Amino acid sequence: MTLSIGSIAPDFTAESTRGEINFHDWIGDSYAILFSHPKDYTPVCTTELGEVARLKGDFARRDTKVIGLSVDKIGDHEAWLADIKDVSGHAVDFPIIGDGDLNVSKLYNMLPADAGDSSEGRTAATNATVRTVYLIGPDKKIRAMLLYPMSNGRNFDEVLRLLDSIQLSDKYTVATPVNWRPGEDVIIPPSVSNDDAKVKYPGGWETVKPYLRRIPQPRD
Repeated sequence: MTLSIGSIAPDFTAESTRGEINFHDWIGDSYAILFSHPKDYTPVCTTELGEVARLKGDFARRDTKVIGLSVDKIGDHEAWLADIKDVSGHAVDFPIIGDGDLNVSKLYNMLPADAGDSSEGRTAATNATVRTVYLIGPDKKIRAMLLYPMSNGRNFDEVLRLLDSIQLSDKYTVATPVNWRPGEDVIIPPSVSNDDAKVKYPGGWETVKPYLRRIPQPRD
């Protein structure tokens, strides 16, 4: 199965550091971030997990649940979590999926279907493609995917910015321009006609081009 933006995020049941996870049930009515790692005790991933633990409150304020995945067994994860806390100063209290059977990695197209069914004997290099961030909506659809090489740490400030943008678009039927930050002007999508825009945005808009109409960010 090929995954793309708009695809239903595959459901699964797996063991995690916080117990058994039934993925769609776990998401519930929230947004969710699933981010994956090729192996435990990898240096870049250690820093990333610590950063997400530090940002716990930022995700919670956005009604977003966070879950990690690493291609190793749960028993290996437990000892790694102690290292992460030691390095970052923050305890990882969100679930980390144990993908020792490679099931979730294959389900999410991060490893090929013929990769086998065990993490035993596999190295970070053979799992190098397990480095994706999936942003999933309450409707269980994939809203964004970010793929990073193993040598380069993910930017979770950008993940939060993207999450803010998606949630704003969901709520107000707007689009956001390049480098947008919360509070800045947004764009009326081309799918909204001028007649409909007059109803939706009675304050009017700035017409930069016929297809590019700007308004202040809507607020409650």
